[in-house]
Amino acid sequence: MEDCFGRKITYLRISITDRCNLRCRYCMPEDGINLLDRSMILSYSEIEDFTRIAVEMGIEKVRITGGEPLVRKGVVTLIESLSNIHGIKDLSMTTNGVLLSEYADDLKKAGLKRINISLDSVDADKYRKITRGGDINRVLEGISAAQKVGFNPIKLNCVVENDSNEEGARGVAEYALRENLSVRYIPLMNLKSGTFGRVEGGDGGNCSECSRLRLTATGMLKPCLFNDIEFNIRELGAVRAIELALQHKPHSGGNNSTGCFYNIGG
Repeated sequence: MEDCFGRKITYLRISITDRCNLRCRYCMPEDGINLLDRSMILSYSEIEDFTRIAVEMGIEKVRITGGEPLVRKGVVTLIESLSNIHGIKDLSMTTNGVLLSEYADDLKKAGLKRINISLDSVDADKYRKITRGGDINRVLEGISAAQKVGFNPIKLNCVVENDSNEEGARGVAEYALRENLSVRYIPLMNLKSGTFGRVEGGDGGNCSECSRLRLTATGMLKPCLFNDIEFNIRELGAVRAIELALQHKPHSGGNNSTGCFYNIGG
């Protein structure tokens, strides 16, 4: 399927929760967030039904995000259900890695193909400051577990102020080289001001070739992260919401005055 500018739309990112076990400085306010009422969150069956229709319409690549997806109970069951949808060529997840050592084996067996792990620094103190209390050892254990069960490729998501030449980014690069991992360097973004850039090592931020739709945990289908446009799949139904998202996907990102990274999926 194509959007109104002729871009082929094949990629669906699904946020399954606004909850997270870290409080990264670039993602969440220091004092926490007003969590969504659980009745507002899409059920797994709603996610599966929507995804099945989206795949029938042309989606080939699905990524599960959060918040932190591994904090939602039953996530392995969701992965298993999605992996059985004929037509999904790439089923992946973005995680902060804190719980990954507990889930890696089950996720692999359930059908998850790939995994991206957030890692902005390999220095324990800096990591703790960035995440407001995170333990890097748990993340490193999660990466090791993902390697052992056979996830390949494993990609690291490293948020940078400017580019990969920064000290923290260089440390992540050296670690990735030793462990045979890939790295995506993600420029620091700001939804409200519309500040974003091209992802180094990935295709994010390239508006002219954007192939994505985003489904929030509350069932809002967004054609662009940096825009307030969204369509309620519960009210409109999957097909109509997707049709409207394709028709209204902007040529390029602007700004998002209502959403936050933790409840859209980044």
